[in-house]
Amino acid sequence: MSASFPSLRAWQRRALVEYLRRKDTDFLAVATPGAGKTTFALRVAAELLADGTVTAVTVVTPTEHLKNQWAKAAAAVGIPLDPTFRNSDGYTTSDFRGVVITYAQVGMAPMVHRRRTMARPTLVILDEIHHAGHSRTWGEGVRIAFEHATRRLSLTGTPFRSDDNPIPFVTYERGPDGLLRSKADSFYGYGDALADGVVRPVIFLAYSGETRWRTSAGEELAVRLGEPVTQDVIAQAWRTALDPSGEWIPQVLRAADARLRVLRSGDIPDAGGLVIATDQKAARAYARLLTEIAGEKPVVVLSDDAGASQKIADFSASNQRWLVAVRMVSEGVDIPRLAVGVYATSASTPLFFAQAIGRFVRARRPGETATVFLPSVPQLLGLASEMEAQRDHVLGVKKAREGFDDDAVRRAQRAEHASDELTKGIEALSATAELDQVIFDGATFGLPVQAGTPEEQEYLGLPGLLTPEQVAMLLARRQAEQAARDRRRAAEAAKAASAQTPAPPQQKTLSPGERRLMLRRQLNALVGAHHRRTGIPHGKIHAELRRICGGPASAQATIEQLEARIAVLQSM
Repeated sequence: MSASFPSLRAWQRRALVEYLRRKDTDFLAVATPGAGKTTFALRVAAELLADGTVTAVTVVTPTEHLKNQWAKAAAAVGIPLDPTFRNSDGYTTSDFRGVVITYAQVGMAPMVHRRRTMARPTLVILDEIHHAGHSRTWGEGVRIAFEHATRRLSLTGTPFRSDDNPIPFVTYERGPDGLLRSKADSFYGYGDALADGVVRPVIFLAYSGETRWRTSAGEELAVRLGEPVTQDVIAQAWRTALDPSGEWIPQVLRAADARLRVLRSGDIPDAGGLVIATDQKAARAYARLLTEIAGEKPVVVLSDDAGASQKIADFSASNQRWLVAVRMVSEGVDIPRLAVGVYATSASTPLFFAQAIGRFVRARRPGETATVFLPSVPQLLGLASEMEAQRDHVLGVKKAREGFDDDAVRRAQRAEHASDELTKGIEALSATAELDQVIFDGATFGLPVQAGTPEEQEYLGLPGLLTPEQVAMLLARRQAEQAARDRRRAAEAAKAASAQTPAPPQQKTLSPGERRLMLRRQLNALVGAHHRRTGIPHGKIHAELRRICGGPASAQATIEQLEARIAVLQSM
């Protein structure tokens, strides 16, 4: 049976050898989206079916769409699985070696699946196992249904949650800090996969800009997106930027479509784009904007559409340019040609972000890159800067609720004693877009430029086929060219001012946001100069500064932290 399988990647071979060596009931494989967890799991199933360890296979997935995706992949390697099984059926016909079901199905009738599992030796594949802790019903249902399975293979690309619900069949070990952390039997992270050429490098283009809104009391507020302010004000500025009636989202969609055109006219002719929206109303509005911008009506996928799964499958196999969706395309859905993304949602948990970005990293041939456009807000900038960080599910520690649903906003407001007016409805007035920075490999590049300018086009026009080293080199070159232009313009302005000999102007006092932006520019310029002297990559220089001085990536660093890093660089 294994002869029908494609060649395994190195991590898959290592994990398979480890699995067959251990022969344990439970095995947790953590691998970044796009690495090939499905192929690995089906190879394990084929081995266990061939040697008689099991005679049946049950695959549990988070969504209905993934049921069909798993069944198709299994059929391709000679393991027929029934994706149409219902709880009321009780059993499948002899045409199938097992079933594909959802966690929701298990939660509704765990005893049905318990009886099926106990009837014959069964391998249970728990895809994206972190969903088993989604609620007590799902977690308890999975435990009841499959506690007597002969083998359980748990898979996840994001082994962490924002709650304290233990995940069934996952081993937790106590660390030096006394907290319990999930323990993977096989781990293959994004950094490993990127080094092996298994996934694409992701270039993040973060857009800032001025946002204005009116409170229910009639007060107008204006904030620069990403400025260091209270969480509730960030939330309102974020929402204002995402408002389809403003200018921020149309400008970002135009930039994303321009990037997609570059890829399709060059190295990736079938490249597709995905806009992830917060809700259905926004998704429909973004689709209307894209129709005007791109000259082609995008595919819109909403979770309550009866044909949503078929729409996704059709888009994946087509040459259409844009797909607009809410949450159902955020996890597990395989559309390898996606190369441009717009993160137009207010969700900001590490889990959702990782799942969403996972849609763009699936590599098909060496050198393909992915580009994701996102709002320049601290939560997302931090997650983008830490793409390669390994995360585990930690129990026994209080975690902050992330993402800006209404409850989270109210809690943040109470915690930071924000104005009561902000707890009421707001009216978005305007929002402009500005390319704030480019994030790649944990480092930031570029200086802020207005949307629609030639300077922005320099980043939108990057080639589609680049190695990670070439991406970093080109971004560093773009930044150096920007800095040189800024210096020339400043010198010309100073010369013109000197010729007119005006009265000495009163020195402007910089706001904290302006000072932080100035320091970030200075730090990036110093990092670029240090790179030119030493040849050390920008990302490694930034990482060393963080090690010496502490603190997050420069995009989220405080004024004090930026000043400390500048001082260290100036002393080198």
